[in-house]
Amino acid sequence: MQRFVRPLESPPVNGYSHAVAFAGPMVAVSGQIPLDAEGRIVGESDAAAQTRQVFTNLATALRAAGARMQDVVKLTVYLTDLADLDAFRRIRDEHLDPARPPACSLVKVAGLVHPAFRIEIDALAVLPARA
Repeated sequence: MQRFVRPLESPPVNGYSHAVAFAGPMVAVSGQIPLDAEGRIVGESDAAAQTRQVFTNLATALRAAGARMQDVVKLTVYLTDLADLDAFRRIRDEHLDPARPPACSLVKVAGLVHPAFRIEIDALAVLPARA
């Protein structure tokens, strides 16, 4: 995997790569939401708590498919309030290596499937080579 964080003549970044090149099988992870394993909303009015739960759910889905967070090549982040961006970035950097970030798109949306959800994230990851 090769990450092009900031190629020559590209604009500055904040925790993502402009491009990621990779080869091998991929796994697509559906949008993960701030529900725990029992289906309860985590942190109903707390952006940081919701983001932590979403990253926990992403890691769980990746593990089930045989991948890890460091195998993520692309995130798509949906926020209902851009005031939550700092919380997202802080928690993202706890789960992903800031020196090797994935490509990322961030979209502000009017709402998600449940009105209490503040964030949803989907991901693409490359499955590591098996020996």
